[in-house]
Amino acid sequence: MAVPEDAQELLSIYDYYVKETAITFEYETPSVSEFAGRIEKVLEKYPYLVAETDASFDLQGKRRIVGYAYASDFHVREAYKWCAEMSIYLDHNLRGNGIGRALYNELENRLKNMGMLNLNACIGYPDTEDEHLTFASVRFHEKMGYSMVGEFHKCGFKFDRWYNMVWMEKLVGEHTDTPPKIDHGGTFLR
Repeated sequence: MAVPEDAQELLSIYDYYVKETAITFEYETPSVSEFAGRIEKVLEKYPYLVAETDASFDLQGKRRIVGYAYASDFHVREAYKWCAEMSIYLDHNLRGNGIGRALYNELENRLKNMGMLNLNACIGYPDTEDEHLTFASVRFHEKMGYSMVGEFHKCGFKFDRWYNMVWMEKLVGEHTDTPPKIDHGGTFLR
Protein backbone atom coordinates (compact mmCIF):
# COMPACT_ATOMS: atom_id res chain seq x y z
CA MET A 1 0.00 0.00 0.00
CA ALA A 2 1.30 3.44 -0.90
CA VAL A 3 1.79 6.11 1.75
CA PRO A 4 2.04 9.87 1.20
CA GLU A 5 5.78 9.62 1.88
CA ASP A 6 6.08 7.66 -1.39
CA ALA A 7 5.16 10.78 -3.38
CA GLN A 8 8.70 11.52 -4.58
CA GLU A 9 9.23 7.99 -5.92
CA LEU A 10 5.81 7.92 -7.55
CA LEU A 11 6.44 11.31 -9.13
CA SER A 12 9.67 10.01 -10.65
CA ILE A 13 7.48 7.52 -12.56
CA TYR A 14 4.65 9.95 -13.34
CA ASP A 15 6.97 12.75 -14.54
CA TYR A 16 7.82 10.79 -17.70
CA TYR A 17 4.12 10.44 -18.60
CA VAL A 18 3.47 14.16 -18.04
CA LYS A 19 6.48 15.36 -20.08
CA GLU A 20 6.68 12.74 -22.82
CA THR A 21 3.18 11.32 -23.36
CA ALA A 22 -0.47 12.17 -23.77
CA ILE A 23 -1.38 9.29 -21.45
CA THR A 24 -2.09 12.01 -18.91
CA PHE A 25 -3.48 15.31 -20.09
CA GLU A 26 -1.67 17.10 -17.28
CA TYR A 27 0.85 19.66 -18.64
CA GLU A 28 3.03 20.17 -15.55
CA THR A 29 4.32 17.61 -13.09
CA PRO A 30 2.79 18.33 -9.69
CA SER A 31 4.92 19.18 -6.68
CA VAL A 32 5.80 16.47 -4.18
CA SER A 33 3.46 18.00 -1.60
CA GLU A 34 0.57 18.20 -4.08
CA PHE A 35 1.13 14.60 -5.11
CA ALA A 36 1.31 13.49 -1.45
CA GLY A 37 -2.06 15.21 -0.96
CA ARG A 38 -3.48 13.28 -3.92
CA ILE A 39 -2.29 10.02 -2.38
CA GLU A 40 -3.89 10.93 0.97
CA LYS A 41 -7.19 11.82 -0.77
CA VAL A 42 -7.32 8.43 -2.55
CA LEU A 43 -6.42 6.54 0.63
CA GLU A 44 -9.42 8.03 2.43
CA LYS A 45 -11.64 5.61 0.47
CA TYR A 46 -9.64 3.40 -1.87
CA PRO A 47 -6.53 1.24 -2.10
CA TYR A 48 -3.42 2.82 -3.62
CA LEU A 49 -0.97 0.03 -4.46
CA VAL A 50 2.71 0.10 -5.35
CA ALA A 51 4.91 -2.54 -6.96
CA GLU A 52 8.44 -2.71 -5.61
CA THR A 53 11.59 -4.41 -6.78
CA ASP A 54 13.24 -6.90 -4.49
CA ALA A 55 16.21 -5.26 -2.75
CA SER A 56 18.55 -7.91 -4.16
CA PHE A 57 17.85 -6.67 -7.70
CA ASP A 58 18.53 -3.00 -7.04
CA LEU A 59 22.05 -1.64 -7.55
CA GLN A 60 21.93 0.18 -4.21
CA GLY A 61 20.56 -2.90 -2.43
CA LYS A 62 17.21 -1.33 -1.53
CA ARG A 63 13.65 -1.70 -2.68
CA ARG A 64 12.45 0.66 -5.40
CA ILE A 65 8.89 1.46 -6.48
CA VAL A 66 8.46 0.49 -10.14
CA GLY A 67 4.73 1.08 -10.59
CA TYR A 68 1.52 2.08 -8.89
CA ALA A 69 -2.21 1.66 -9.35
CA TYR A 70 -5.13 3.17 -7.52
CA ALA A 71 -8.87 3.69 -7.69
CA SER A 72 -10.87 6.85 -7.20
CA ASP A 73 -14.47 7.98 -7.37
CA PHE A 74 -15.99 7.50 -10.81
CA HIS A 75 -18.32 10.35 -9.92
CA VAL A 76 -19.09 12.01 -6.59
CA ARG A 77 -22.87 11.52 -6.63
CA GLU A 78 -24.13 8.84 -4.22
CA ALA A 79 -25.77 6.71 -6.93
CA TYR A 80 -22.34 6.05 -8.48
CA LYS A 81 -20.77 4.61 -5.32
CA TRP A 82 -20.54 1.09 -6.81
CA CYS A 83 -18.25 2.38 -9.58
CA ALA A 84 -14.57 3.22 -9.34
CA GLU A 85 -12.15 4.81 -11.79
CA MET A 86 -8.89 2.93 -12.28
CA SER A 87 -5.43 4.46 -12.82
CA ILE A 88 -2.06 2.82 -13.37
CA TYR A 89 1.48 4.05 -14.09
CA LEU A 90 4.62 1.95 -14.47
CA ASP A 91 8.28 2.77 -14.80
CA HIS A 92 8.26 3.24 -18.58
CA ASN A 93 11.38 1.08 -18.94
CA LEU A 94 9.63 -1.88 -17.30
CA ARG A 95 6.37 -2.05 -19.26
CA GLY A 96 5.48 -5.46 -20.68
CA ASN A 97 6.90 -7.45 -17.74
CA GLY A 98 3.61 -8.35 -16.02
CA ILE A 99 3.87 -5.64 -13.35
CA GLY A 100 0.76 -3.84 -14.60
CA ARG A 101 -1.27 -7.06 -14.74
CA ALA A 102 -0.21 -7.95 -11.17
CA LEU A 103 -1.08 -4.47 -9.85
CA TYR A 104 -4.45 -4.38 -11.63
CA ASN A 105 -5.38 -7.91 -10.54
CA GLU A 106 -4.69 -7.04 -6.92
CA LEU A 107 -6.49 -3.70 -7.14
CA GLU A 108 -9.51 -5.28 -8.85
CA ASN A 109 -9.72 -8.00 -6.18
CA ARG A 110 -9.61 -5.47 -3.37
CA LEU A 111 -12.27 -3.30 -5.01
CA LYS A 112 -14.53 -6.28 -5.64
CA ASN A 113 -14.15 -7.29 -1.97
CA MET A 114 -15.17 -3.73 -1.01
CA GLY A 115 -18.43 -4.19 -2.93
CA MET A 116 -17.54 -2.36 -6.15
CA LEU A 117 -19.43 -3.57 -9.22
CA ASN A 118 -18.13 -1.43 -12.10
CA LEU A 119 -14.50 -0.54 -12.79
CA ASN A 120 -13.95 2.23 -15.31
CA ALA A 121 -10.83 3.52 -17.05
CA CYS A 122 -10.45 6.89 -18.77
CA ILE A 123 -7.78 6.55 -21.48
CA GLY A 124 -6.15 9.01 -23.89
CA TYR A 125 -6.77 7.79 -27.43
CA PRO A 126 -5.18 9.03 -30.66
CA ASP A 127 -6.77 9.07 -34.10
CA THR A 128 -3.50 7.47 -35.20
CA GLU A 129 -0.60 6.41 -33.00
CA ASP A 130 2.22 8.93 -32.63
CA GLU A 131 5.33 9.43 -30.50
CA HIS A 132 3.23 10.64 -27.56
CA LEU A 133 0.28 8.25 -27.55
CA THR A 134 -0.36 4.72 -28.80
CA PHE A 135 -3.16 2.22 -28.36
CA ALA A 136 -1.14 0.28 -25.74
CA SER A 137 -3.34 1.33 -22.80
CA VAL A 138 -6.49 0.25 -24.62
CA ARG A 139 -4.89 -3.09 -25.54
CA PHE A 140 -3.80 -3.60 -21.90
CA HIS A 141 -7.34 -2.96 -20.65
CA GLU A 142 -8.82 -5.26 -23.29
CA LYS A 143 -6.49 -8.04 -22.09
CA MET A 144 -7.67 -7.35 -18.54
CA GLY A 145 -11.31 -7.84 -19.59
CA TYR A 146 -12.41 -4.22 -20.10
CA SER A 147 -14.77 -3.22 -22.93
CA MET A 148 -14.96 0.06 -24.80
CA VAL A 149 -18.06 2.00 -23.77
CA GLY A 150 -17.54 5.52 -25.10
CA GLU A 151 -15.32 7.96 -26.95
CA PHE A 152 -15.00 11.73 -26.69
CA HIS A 153 -13.43 13.32 -29.76
CA LYS A 154 -10.63 15.87 -29.74
CA CYS A 155 -11.21 16.78 -26.10
CA GLY A 156 -7.57 16.92 -24.97
CA PHE A 157 -4.94 19.23 -26.48
CA LYS A 158 -1.32 18.41 -25.73
CA PHE A 159 1.91 18.57 -27.75
CA ASP A 160 0.21 20.88 -30.28
CA ARG A 161 -2.37 18.29 -31.33
CA TRP A 162 -5.80 17.06 -30.35
CA TYR A 163 -6.39 13.70 -28.70
CA ASN A 164 -9.55 11.74 -28.03
CA MET A 165 -10.46 10.11 -24.75
CA VAL A 166 -12.20 6.77 -24.33
CA TRP A 167 -13.91 5.08 -21.43
CA MET A 168 -13.53 1.36 -20.85
CA GLU A 169 -15.46 -0.68 -18.31
CA LYS A 170 -15.26 -4.01 -16.53
CA LEU A 171 -18.15 -5.41 -14.51
CA VAL A 172 -16.84 -7.29 -11.47
CA GLY A 173 -20.00 -7.98 -9.52
CA GLU A 174 -23.65 -8.85 -9.90
CA HIS A 175 -26.11 -5.97 -10.31
CA THR A 176 -29.11 -6.90 -8.18
CA ASP A 177 -32.08 -4.96 -6.82
CA THR A 178 -30.20 -4.76 -3.52
CA PRO A 179 -26.65 -3.56 -4.23
CA PRO A 180 -23.92 -4.64 -1.81
CA LYS A 181 -22.83 -2.46 1.06
CA ILE A 182 -19.65 -0.62 0.16
CA ASP A 183 -16.95 -1.32 2.74
CA HIS A 184 -14.20 1.28 2.57
CA GLY A 185 -12.82 -0.12 5.80
CA GLY A 186 -12.70 3.36 7.26
CA THR A 187 -9.51 4.57 5.67
CA PHE A 188 -6.52 3.07 3.91
CA LEU A 189 -4.16 5.54 5.58
CA ARG A 190 -1.84 3.78 8.01
